Amino acid sequence: MPSKIVLPDLLSICPIKGSTNPHYEAAAAESRAWVNGFNMFHGEKLKFFLTGSNELLVSHTYPYAEYEQFRTACDFVNLLFVVDEVSDDQNGKDARRTGMVYLNVMMDPAWDDGSKLAQMTREFRARFMRTAGVNCRRRFLELCEGYIEAISKEAEYRERDEVLDMERYEVLRRENSAVRLCFMLAMYALDIDIPDEVFEDSAFMTIYFAACDLICWSNDLYSYNVEQSKGHRGNNILTVLMEAKGIPLQRAANTVGEHSAKLMKDLNDAKKRLPSWGARVDADVARYIRALEDWIIGNLEWSFKTIRYFGPTHDEVKKTRVVPLRSRHS
Repeated sequence: MPSKIVLPDLLSICPIKGSTNPHYEAAAAESRAWVNGFNMFHGEKLKFFLTGSNELLVSHTYPYAEYEQFRTACDFVNLLFVVDEVSDDQNGKDARRTGMVYLNVMMDPAWDDGSKLAQMTREFRARFMRTAGVNCRRRFLELCEGYIEAISKEAEYRERDEVLDMERYEVLRRENSAVRLCFMLAMYALDIDIPDEVFEDSAFMTIYFAACDLICWSNDLYSYNVEQSKGHRGNNILTVLMEAKGIPLQRAANTVGEHSAKLMKDLNDAKKRLPSWGARVDADVARYIRALEDWIIGNLEWSFKTIRYFGPTHDEVKKTRVVPLRSRHS
């Protein structure tokens, strides 16, 4: 195993100007107190949660959101963290059981097994449903089903120590990352409700999935060191690339940079091919695409402002892009 990895410069590939949300401090404190009140984690997991900077990610990725919508987005990302952290240590059967608690409540707020996760989900759902548009609500619930199925499959693959091929991994990662759910939350935060015909357009969907993949691939790149140190390396594009192409770790990292540049070009080219759906819808589509771009750059910038991936040396890693690899279970 190599002693380090040099990260490709994804920030230079992404010519989007990022920003942060002015409601961050107040709303983040509220959301943090809300999730902490459930006492879901203890020991190392609690420490990881408290230092994870979930709300800071929301500030970078929803910089335009008003206070209520920003607070709801913080709650959702914290809820995702709970589902992810709980299912991360479970086998396929138990991960599915955990995921179904979340999904059952999202589908029917009256459903209750008495768990803290059910109550958390119910409270988030009430905030989200209060103002989300009809199309937004429907798509969000559909994506919830895909997300739970994907994290359950991920746990099954981890249990069998199975690494997927490129095509199957790309499909799984788009769902188990919850990025598509976060994209739908952007529609809620913007208070728009884009019609189905837009999501049926090939140029729009090229933009949509290019943005999704840019986020997934960069997240895999930045989180690889932490994941491999815990023995969770299978659900990561670097591992998939190394096994599929028979290449070393550094070459896999370079491939992430090369593919990210292609995705960015695909996104920008597709923007020029968008048709018109009328002035009002066109304006909403433009705002939504900008929100997807906010997620791309926001995720990149946030990754170097938290200790989640690079520890206390995150500022130095941003400058040098050199990541010393941790030993297993360190």
